[in-house]
Amino acid sequence: QVQLVESGGGLVQAGGSLRLSCVASGRTFSSYVMGWFRQAPRKDHEFVGTISRSGGYSYYADSVKGRFTISRDNAKNTLYLQMNSLKPEDTAVYYCAAGSTPYSQWSLYDYRGQGTQVTVSS
Repeated sequence: QVQLVESGGGLVQAGGSLRLSCVASGRTFSSYVMGWFRQAPRKDHEFVGTISRSGGYSYYADSVKGRFTISRDNAKNTLYLQMNSLKPEDTAVYYCAAGSTPYSQWSLYDYRGQGTQVTVSS
């Protein structure tokens, strides 16, 4: 079992930045591919990006590419999402997820956090 807890969300103006964190406990963090997803009101979970076990490879949705950066610190069992140039359409609950393969589908990850709210005002 892996427990995931996100933090760092909040209210920010358009053009601003936030850094989300996801702390993992339980089984070895470095053995999992990690992903970030988001869910806006009345919408399905949307893929944001994923990062390999070592952190050497990451992949992003077109909607965030060039603005968001995923990183991880395996020594601290922590995943990060640096979000820059935020837009109102980035408003959502952001979730981290752990799995064995870098899927872009929410349902294919083995473990998921409870989420942190990000609100971007115009």
